[in-house]
Amino acid sequence: MSIVSMPAKCWLKGQQLLALLCLLGLAGCAGSQLSDAPGATASGKASYYSDRHQGARTASGERYDKSALTAAHRSLSFGTRVRVTNLNNQRQTVVRINDRGPFSRGRVIDLSRAAAEQIGMIRSGVVPVKVEVLK
Repeated sequence: MSIVSMPAKCWLKGQQLLALLCLLGLAGCAGSQLSDAPGATASGKASYYSDRHQGARTASGERYDKSALTAAHRSLSFGTRVRVTNLNNQRQTVVRINDRGPFSRGRVIDLSRAAAEQIGMIRSGVVPVKVEVLK
């Protein structure tokens, strides 16, 4: 009889199967992320940072400035420029990605206050948008 008992072998195989399923799940999520390639687009909801974040460090290391045209995205590289179109009124702005987020389900981008003002979303807070990666 081996040193590892039969129940322990089954437990190890179960752990390996669970790890494989987790990796497959992550790979599936990665395929739905917005590409850094110019022209790539995504649609969803946008929100904007509240003023209480003013001066806080972003994931890129710079400080959040509510008057700058910046945004947070889950996967785009820092420095990527994107055009954001408010689908309710067709107003657009161009922002630079400098943070990670949003972390609310169904949201594709978090905008700075200045960017939110440019596309007319301050009153509603959350709007449907199209995000397009620029050069």
